[in-house]
Amino acid sequence: MTAASSWPRVAPPPGSGRESECRVLRKFVLITGFLDIPIGLATWAAAILEAQDAHFGALMTVGAFLIFAGAALVWSAQDMSARAPIIFWQGFVRLTAVVSILYMIPKGLAESWQYGIVAFDGIIALVYIIGIMKHTSTPFFQLILGKTS
Repeated sequence: MTAASSWPRVAPPPGSGRESECRVLRKFVLITGFLDIPIGLATWAAAILEAQDAHFGALMTVGAFLIFAGAALVWSAQDMSARAPIIFWQGFVRLTAVVSILYMIPKGLAESWQYGIVAFDGIIALVYIIGIMKHTSTPFFQLILGKTS
């Protein structure tokens, strides 16, 4: 391995045919991250409108998390190679939502609108995890540890 190849890759080599893949992944991360922000604001609004609800604190916390996670994704999309672990771990956050709802379904706890979250967040999670691994050429366990090179 040469010294030049040990540096984290900022972009694929010109002419490699992967430039468009990187642009698509970057746009995907930007759009999905940006969409987390209004969802977080809507979660806050729901909590405030039903302030006497026992879930007020949890809804306010989830709303804040969504807003900050969205901002982190938008920021990470500016330099995906250096901030790859943020995008990678956001994939696991989305998988947590998927697994939680799949756990709720047989117990009769899931509402029908939550089935959409399984499909929507499941696809986003896989794109984040697989896409960032492919973009950075970093193995799964290195990304888990927050390493990109």
